[in-house]
Amino acid sequence: MTVAGSGGLGTDGTFAVWAPAAGAVAVVVDGTAHPMAHGDQGWWEARVDGAGHGTDYAYALDGADPLPDPRSRWQPDGVHAASRVWDPATAPAPDDTGWTGRGLPGAVIYELHVGTFTPGGTFDSAVERLDHLVELGITHVEVLPVNAFDGTRGWGYDGVLWFAVTENYGGPDGFRRFVAACHDRGLAVVLDAVYNHLGPSGAYLDRFGPYFLGTNVWGPSLNLDGAGSDTVRAYILENLAMWFGDFGVDALRLDAVHALRDSRATHLLEDMAMTADGLAATLGRPCTLIAESDLNDPRLVSPRAAGGYGLDAQWCDDVHHALHANLTGETQGYYVDFGELDALARVLREAFVHAGTWSTFRGRTHGRPVDLARTPGYRFLAYLQDHDQVGNRAAGDRLSASLSPGLLACGAALVLCSPFTPMLFMGEEWGASTPWAFFVGFDDPALAEAVRTGRAQEFAEHGWGAAEVPDPTDVRTFERSRLDWSEPEEGQHAWLLEVYRSLIALRRTEPELADPRLDRVHCDADPSSRTLVLHRGNLRLVVNLAAAERTVVVDGAHECLAAPLGAGVSEGAVTLAPESFALVRVG
Repeated sequence: MTVAGSGGLGTDGTFAVWAPAAGAVAVVVDGTAHPMAHGDQGWWEARVDGAGHGTDYAYALDGADPLPDPRSRWQPDGVHAASRVWDPATAPAPDDTGWTGRGLPGAVIYELHVGTFTPGGTFDSAVERLDHLVELGITHVEVLPVNAFDGTRGWGYDGVLWFAVTENYGGPDGFRRFVAACHDRGLAVVLDAVYNHLGPSGAYLDRFGPYFLGTNVWGPSLNLDGAGSDTVRAYILENLAMWFGDFGVDALRLDAVHALRDSRATHLLEDMAMTADGLAATLGRPCTLIAESDLNDPRLVSPRAAGGYGLDAQWCDDVHHALHANLTGETQGYYVDFGELDALARVLREAFVHAGTWSTFRGRTHGRPVDLARTPGYRFLAYLQDHDQVGNRAAGDRLSASLSPGLLACGAALVLCSPFTPMLFMGEEWGASTPWAFFVGFDDPALAEAVRTGRAQEFAEHGWGAAEVPDPTDVRTFERSRLDWSEPEEGQHAWLLEVYRSLIALRRTEPELADPRLDRVHCDADPSSRTLVLHRGNLRLVVNLAAAERTVVVDGAHECLAAPLGAGVSEGAVTLAPESFALVRVG
């Protein structure tokens, strides 16, 4: 049996819940318990007259205290309280019928956290800043997880009810309005979806059935291949279909898919790709899946006909690591193999540094080469910063806290002129001075203390003292992480914002910059002079990372398309100021 409609309330008005080990189950509707009948394969059912949109309900297993519905669509009073029926057919639905979707080729993605994107921290207040993204040239807005989590603030990765949109941001109706407002401006919506673990507070799935099997780095992992796993997999696929169908999102970013343990012949990721393909045919618009993975395995984004999983794209941390290490000089931890300029040149050509080669950090060989002739570059997301790479630093400091405006612009040029799908992290485009630290808002004092202590210990292992790590449970850590929207019009912030706007515009007007053919990309690095030349058709991105002026030979250079700090182009050479770049045409 599968459940459609509004959470545990089916389209026929019957409540249903999967609890295969329970001896008795009751659905408590508006305070009144109604015994449920045992059905097939561990499902329980009960019809309650008058139940519908807005009805409060919960499930009592074997006489214990009622629990929220694992498929709840609405948790207005928090993740420990009763669920409320949210019927997508009855709830207010903005007019979004004219939207036909946007595919990934040619995309420029903008990653944001709803709670800190604006002072209001809601979907509705985020809508007020969407025009900024349109003017910037963004095509896709990626939203960090919005499913229900315990407490008043958090990144979203501690979600425990995957079908419910958190009330902290405006609940399911608010998210619908946000998606419609994005579509009205031509912006596609990417939602970050977490299927590899649940948060530590309010996770009651294990009380209902065998949802978990084994562990991963975050705790219990989903039961994808053990007894009862058919229903667990259906739970995930139904959730995927809900986001695309009932909320109209255009893509899902699948968090840390390397933590999904599945030994079946058909991996869950392949099941998800086939489900998304079917939805795309039904809905008449692209339904895109983007994986986060540290496996460096091109099979994730290879077609199923070629033995791959058939996902549309994946995040590419190797590009980030090479950019970060070469711009900052940091080579500790997982940056150890990325600090040479040759490593940066390699990822710009091949996506992966570790491609069946030695990984010092892992102490083993890692990854597999990308087929450059058959794999388009847009299948890899490239970024200078993202929520993890900023927020998981001890102080949550952005690159703007340590790099010059010139180096920030160089990093932007390398991402936006690359053959990959570029992604920006909110505020990056103006070099925001606000940090973005790790924060939580758990009400349980013991859990809050465990997070606080664990975070300090984690960073102490990396050489940061506890005093340098902001208290993640202090509301001030959250408040300091909000963007300051007065900055984009000021001084160097305004200058950098114009650099980003110009580069994104060039990516639209110069087809060579959006050309996804990786086998046509070349990159020349000169470590001694700290210069690099990226070849994109008849265009050359010339970058000087040194703190001194450099002249770089570029045969046939005759027209400068972008040089925010100025450049001299003459007799087949480009002269660059310290820490600057130029985009030139040759031929």
